[in-house]
Parts: sequence; C-alpha cells; structure tokens
Amino acid sequence: MDYEVMMNGNVRIGMYAPDFEAVTTTGNISLNDYKGKWVVLFSHPGDFTPVCTTEMIAFAKADTYFKNKNTCLLGLSVDSNASHLAWMYDIYCRTGIRIPFPIIADRNGTIARKYGMISNDISNTETVRNVFIIDDKGIVRAILVYPMNVGRCIPEILRLLEALQVADCNKASTPANWCPNDPVIVPSPQTFTALEERLQNIRKKSKWI
Repeated sequence: MDYEVMMNGNVRIGMYAPDFEAVTTTGNISLNDYKGKWVVLFSHPGDFTPVCTTEMIAFAKADTYFKNKNTCLLGLSVDSNASHLAWMYDIYCRTGIRIPFPIIADRNGTIARKYGMISNDISNTETVRNVFIIDDKGIVRAILVYPMNVGRCIPEILRLLEALQVADCNKASTPANWCPNDPVIVPSPQTFTALEERLQNIRKKSKWI
C-alpha cells in the first residue's frame, strides 16, 4: 500500500465510515454510537481562528435544522479538549451562542489521518476543512473538501444532506441546482407495464395543471 494512502486515509463514497473512539467536549464517544442517525463529520484547522469561529457559530445556528433531518453534527480538530472547551466558552461569552454538538480532540491526528483530513502539501498537522456525510447505516454518502482560507457554506451542506435523503426515499436522483421541494428525477420504466402505469400517472396529474 502506498505510504501516503496508508497515512492519509482512503475514505471513499459508498464505503462504511471507519469507526473510531474519541474524547469530545460532551464526553467519550464512538462513531458506532450514531448508528440509526445521519452524521455530518467535519474538521477545522484550529481553535480560536477567525474562519473556524464563524463556521462553528454557523453550524451551531443550523443545529436544529440538522436534527430535524435525523442528523448529528460532529466537529474535529487536532487541538486538545481543554482548548475546545475554552474556545466554546469564549464564543459563548462573546455571542451568547452555545455549541450544542461534540467537538473531537484528535491530538495525535489518528482520526484525521484515517479519514484523510490532513493534506501534507498544506500542513503536516492541521486539518483542512473536510465534510463527511454519513448515513444512518454508517455509509459515507458525500465528501466535501475546502481549503483552510475559505469557510464552508452551511446551507449547501444542508441542501446536499436533504438531496441525499429525498433521493433515497423516492429511489430517485436530483437535477442540477436542486432545492428542497423541487421535482426529482425518477428512474426510467424497465417494463412495458411500468411504462403504461407511468403514462397513466402523468395523464392524471396533467388534468390538475
């Protein structure tokens, strides 16, 4: 196995998310604790930094929307748990906003390297801005990677999450620029009987247009 792959992970869409145990700001957890729920696992380069602070506040404000979609937020950086707690308290003192989700203290970078969150061409220690959307069965469904100097768009992460869930529920796909409540693309009929049923449904719906 290539050393870079071994050290920096090779997590791909469609595979089971590698399990881990971690110390967090809400206590010890393992990824398996979240089975049955969707997870948005995201990394940030460093506590107390300006871009990361704006992201943490934005994620905190959107936490209810994620929970309404049966989804838990889970942050991570290589800072210590004490640093995370001090940062959370500083945010609370300055803004009145509580960070309602756990932040993982990955001091030795074990989880970060397992998930490929560290780009050695950028930094050997700090994580870039990764987002892993993991479904309720523990499967990685989407991966987003942002550079250190560009903050994430939280509404886009929510849109992507809902697109995945809507597509699953309807056994469908979503088109370009899809937004919640927009039409989806359903699979083509595979039999003549299914084709007739599709045409009948279209004719029924067209009467109401």
